[in-house]
Amino acid sequence: MNVVLASYQAVSLLSGGPYTQIRGTAQFLTEHGVTPMFFDQWKRLTRQDCDLVHLFAANIGTYHLAREIKQLGIPMVVSPIVFSSHSEVFVRGVLAVTRSAQKLGPGLWSDYAISADICSWAASVLPNTAAEADLIRKGLGVPGEKIHMIPNGVDERFRHGDPVLFTQKYGVKNFILNVGHIGPKRKNVLNLIRALGQIDRPAVLIGRVEGGVQGEECLAEARKHENILVLEGITNDSELLASAYAACDVFVLPSLFETPGIAALEAGLAGDRVVITPSGGTREYFRDMAIYVDPGSVDSIRKGILAALEQPPGSALREHIGEEFLW
Repeated sequence: MNVVLASYQAVSLLSGGPYTQIRGTAQFLTEHGVTPMFFDQWKRLTRQDCDLVHLFAANIGTYHLAREIKQLGIPMVVSPIVFSSHSEVFVRGVLAVTRSAQKLGPGLWSDYAISADICSWAASVLPNTAAEADLIRKGLGVPGEKIHMIPNGVDERFRHGDPVLFTQKYGVKNFILNVGHIGPKRKNVLNLIRALGQIDRPAVLIGRVEGGVQGEECLAEARKHENILVLEGITNDSELLASAYAACDVFVLPSLFETPGIAALEAGLAGDRVVITPSGGTREYFRDMAIYVDPGSVDSIRKGILAALEQPPGSALREHIGEEFLW
């Protein structure tokens, strides 16, 4: 079977969770008799070229690609990677208003309508969590029989990181770690930095700093605190990233929501104590083996980190992730 893996154009530039998910899917599908191919926008794609297209992300960045795949008659499945802090009832209401407005004329869209269209064109929709599945079914109106939950995966190499590589290169140990984009509102890094500034412990933020006001605001806040180190340019396949997970004391990901946060899975597999948002299906993965904090409260984030630092190291989360979520 030949499967084309596709996503939005900037996925490799952003190098976030979707990019890691795509690369992991490609690597491990070969063990199941599947030949993965990455979509090439400069090469004509026909029904004869592949058996299936697996699209990652149902958003404005993939909309036109998904529409053309549907027009070509190529079977498609989609990992939508969508979630909302709003209820399914709210999402359904916004979608209904959008559909009514579209009848008045073209060019009237909402993010929910775009996601709903892409999911409607797919033969199967593959959310990462039951919470995401509920949003897609109850909010976007996708029939339940089309929805098949596929958990996110994590690479086993993060179980074997060498902490010495990171501590020797950067001269920091016993630190608090965050890995992810710095600047986007959803990642909530500004509140995290404010919380870290109140904790007498080294902290390391690893990730791409987004240009614009929010990214600069995060950097400006980080510069106020001598205990915070910001590092760019460490990629997911780097031994230094695995080493950072192995070297840190606590990993924290207080986003507005995660589905479920591949970086937190990597950290948990490395044996870290994890502090994370409760929104987006994270409890389905981390159960009672993580500390959950209110992303909107700096004090909640601070208290969650301090509580994690006081916990003795344990192996329960590491074993759970190793048993359930390896690729």
